[in-house]
Amino acid sequence: VQLQASGGGLVQAGGSLRLSCAVASGLAYEEIGWFRQAPGKEREGVSCSSRRGFGTYYGDSVKGRFTISRDNAKKTAYLQMNSLKPEDTAVYYCAAGSRGLITSTRCGTNEYDFWGQGTLVTVSS
Repeated sequence: VQLQASGGGLVQAGGSLRLSCAVASGLAYEEIGWFRQAPGKEREGVSCSSRRGFGTYYGDSVKGRFTISRDNAKKTAYLQMNSLKPEDTAVYYCAAGSRGLITSTRCGTNEYDFWGQGTLVTVSS
């Protein structure tokens, strides 16, 4: 397993969760992102970030509530999710890529080559 996502769970609306994504030591990557897929919907980009400082992307629905961060020494990425809403309920995936993407403007699922297994986030109303 090259990426391992964790931290999902059940939380009430308005609550917070922090997801973690551990990257395997042998995997070289430039950008890392969080994506989610709700039942019956396509997978969408939530937040993406570059190790080269090419900016950070946030989806419109999570701006101001979610924050992506990285600990490059630990090869771990995080997604801090605050003010959670029932519509945030989904399986969250982390993914890594090595294309040198301008992550301030793009966070597409087809641009990431390595994926974790997903962690379920359920927000109750």
